[in-house]
Parts: sequence; C-alpha cells; structure tokens
Amino acid sequence: MPKTLAYERCKWKNSEEGRAVIPDRVLWKEPAAELRPDQKDTDSLPPYPVLDPKLKAYIEDDKSFEDILSSGCEIECTRKTIEMIDRSEYKRKQSPPGIKRTPRAVGKDRRFPIKNKYRRYLDRG
Repeated sequence: MPKTLAYERCKWKNSEEGRAVIPDRVLWKEPAAELRPDQKDTDSLPPYPVLDPKLKAYIEDDKSFEDILSSGCEIECTRKTIEMIDRSEYKRKQSPPGIKRTPRAVGKDRRFPIKNKYRRYLDRG
C-alpha cells in the first residue's frame, strides 16, 4: 500500500472511531526507515506525493517506463524509482504474505523474475 494511502486510512480510522486510535505523533512524524539515527525516507526517495503515483502506475497499473513519463513524470526520478522497485524484488519474495489493500498485491498478483538481473522496462545497455 502506498504511504499516502496508508496515512489516509489511518486518519480515516481515527475519524471513524472519534478518537486517536493511531496516535497523532505517528501521523505527523516524517516517514523514516529508521535504520540509522536521523534518517528520513526523503534522503533517498522523492516525497511520497511524487513517489506514490509512480509506484501505482508501475506496480498496480503495469505501466511501462515510457507510459509513466508520458503522464508528465520527470525522467531521472522515474528511472530511479523503477530501478529501486526492481532491485528490491527479492525482498518481497522473502516477506510473509500480508493483507491485500489495493487492487493488485505486490507479492501475489505481480510476478517478476529476480534471476539474471532482469529489467522489464529499462534499457540496461
């Protein structure tokens, strides 16, 4: 689930309950992998409002690199995003099954080979 959608769902849950089931500090803290002190997701990723539409287009909508670019996305940011998704595929293969909250689950509905450094859309020269 894209980070922006996760935050929307959390805010919705709090409004439905009429209280902060998910503490405000969680919702307003800048997203971070927290692998090292003071690390922020934006150190290596574009802001989520920029990133999440690319993730949706590539993963859920099965759009090509060229299709994503034609929707007005910046070339280097899009290339980096797709490369990071492809390089991290092995991590998704290792993770346990989770709930499906979007029309297309990454691990179950999206089959992507991880051998031989396969890249579907990017010219690897």
